[in-house]
Amino acid sequence: MRGDQELIEKLKKIKAFAFDVDGILTDGRIFYVEGSGWTRMFHTQDGHGIKTLLRTGHPVALISAADSLDMRKRAEHLEIQDVYLGSEKKIEGFTQFLSRHGLKADEVAFMGDDVLDLPLLELAGFSATVPHAIAAIKSSVHYVTQNPGGFGAVREVIEMYRRARPF
Repeated sequence: MRGDQELIEKLKKIKAFAFDVDGILTDGRIFYVEGSGWTRMFHTQDGHGIKTLLRTGHPVALISAADSLDMRKRAEHLEIQDVYLGSEKKIEGFTQFLSRHGLKADEVAFMGDDVLDLPLLELAGFSATVPHAIAAIKSSVHYVTQNPGGFGAVREVIEMYRRARPF
């Protein structure tokens, strides 16, 4: 992790956000509900933070190797237009996101927690993960949240951003 001033300077350059889903927007657990199928639990604080970003003109993407109805419904509920699910080649979704919004990789903050996220974490202008991420990820990001995934970690990073670059 970097020092506070270095984090602030990195955050000041950010114009958009991209998030992995499992382990970041959720706690990583997946469970089966009879009659509904596999599902995850999302945190309302993260959702509110994402809605705030979108309302203030910040593009937001979900990029996950998994693809499920609950992820798509959550994205729809939050009005996230940039949803890239179902491919382990996350760089492809990230590249499409950059192109669609005329962004450079160093203008995007990305949060991920596992090996498939590493290429995006290395490209992003600001990278963050959660305390339960694998060691290789925690040692390569700019910031490790205090809150665990699925319990306000995304909101924590958004609030850091708001302090560094009020909107």
